[in-house]
Amino acid sequence: MDQDRATAGRKGLYFLLIIPFIGTLFPAFYASATPTLWGFPFFYWYQFLWVIISSVITGLVYLIAR
Repeated sequence: MDQDRATAGRKGLYFLLIIPFIGTLFPAFYASATPTLWGFPFFYWYQFLWVIISSVITGLVYLIAR
């Protein structure tokens, strides 16, 4: 019984992988030049930030689910 609950909890972790998809789903939200970060327009650094966030989330899900 506890193993079934643990398995269901791990499957719920996969929903965390949807977060980066939602964060980049609407380009109209982040398609602007301001604010800038070290000279980079918002559009570019926002997407790059999601690359880092996606890597961390994917790594965590992999480590916990294996």
